[in-house]
Amino acid sequence: MNDSAQEVGRPVGRLRWFILTLLFIATTVNYADRATLSIAGTQMQTQLGLSVVTMGYLFSAFGWSYVVAQIPGGWLLDRYGSRRVYLLSIFMWSVLGLAQGAVGFLRPVALVATLFVLRLGVGMAEAPVFPGNSRIVAAWFPTGERGTAAAVFNSAQYFAPVAFAPLQAWITHRFGWEYVYFFMGTAALVLLFVWRSQVYGPRRHPGISVSELDYIAAGGAQVDMDSGAEKSSQPVVRWTQIAQLLRSRMLIGVYIAQYCITTLTYFFLTWFPIYLVKQHGMSILTAGFVATLPALCGFAGGVLGGVLSDTLLRRGHSLTVARKLPIVVGLLLSTVMLVCNFISTGWLVVLVMSLAFFGKGLGALGWAVVADTSPRRMAGLSGALFNTFGNTAAITTPIIIGYIVAATGTFAGALVFVVANAVVAILSYGLVVGPIVAHRPM
Repeated sequence: MNDSAQEVGRPVGRLRWFILTLLFIATTVNYADRATLSIAGTQMQTQLGLSVVTMGYLFSAFGWSYVVAQIPGGWLLDRYGSRRVYLLSIFMWSVLGLAQGAVGFLRPVALVATLFVLRLGVGMAEAPVFPGNSRIVAAWFPTGERGTAAAVFNSAQYFAPVAFAPLQAWITHRFGWEYVYFFMGTAALVLLFVWRSQVYGPRRHPGISVSELDYIAAGGAQVDMDSGAEKSSQPVVRWTQIAQLLRSRMLIGVYIAQYCITTLTYFFLTWFPIYLVKQHGMSILTAGFVATLPALCGFAGGVLGGVLSDTLLRRGHSLTVARKLPIVVGLLLSTVMLVCNFISTGWLVVLVMSLAFFGKGLGALGWAVVADTSPRRMAGLSGALFNTFGNTAAITTPIIIGYIVAATGTFAGALVFVVANAVVAILSYGLVVGPIVAHRPM
């Protein structure tokens, strides 16, 4: 890149956006990997005679270890840096993905038990990804661009079904559910080699210009986060630091809201394709393709939410208004999915769900808030704690919905449960969070 002087009013250098593109790709593969069971699940349920409650527990296995590993994963990020820990994470989830494809020869009981254990491993392996994303965005992006950056990597959760669900559905239909896991494990291995060659911290990246480094540092980017002087050298997690974070009313409100928002996410990641098959009579192949429309809308909403938030910030609005307004408006819009309980036409259901997931994407700015508010030397730990609260929903959502469907024989109660969580998230941001205050160096 050219190290010449900046153009008037504009920074020279766009490397940070390339890094963000790689974060987006990595997160897309990550979400496609964790959602593989939602595509393969219908065929597995039929072939193995699994109940909806059993499927609920299988879906939840990822969440148990993912939540438990958040704080250790955050400490590893702060101790060893984002690049190394992220590389290890990708390697581990690729190996475990390939292993899940190899369990097809087992008897049903042994297969379910083994798959449950492997999904526990996947949850542990993927735990550092989102705290790592948040750290990398905090290191590479000034405050005025951070909402957009966080929204872009977070919107990958919606883009993942667009990019992978139709292909996963076709592989399942054509070859069998085992081959979906082989495919996703291989995709992660490819990602591993790309990540290793392209992702570094701002000061260590060979391609960054002096002007871009100066620009992002002057704008509040934590460019020294993973330097020897800035990385945490503490040998263990300090529980006093966790207590410090938990004493913040603002963060407690954000954590509660994130749990509720993640409930919406995991309905989509786990039960949504099965909802389309069981409730509306679609084939799994059709459901895999149809699910891309709500996903596209969620992706569009996610990117728009970040752009809108940063635009409000640049126009002089407070950080509180810039972050909260898209969140509250988006979550209000997501509650329209309740209308699906009163309609039966397939295309109309998909249309309403698309609107709901657009709203959910618009309101998914929690990671931007975490990047804004986390103390520099606790950025990984702060993101991990946030993700711990949020992804407790990865455990509870699949199980609760499984029991609701088993008890009622319909998904109507499940949609009520999901919408109720959206309402609680709105109340948490409106009544608990209070002013959003940017981080102070510690």
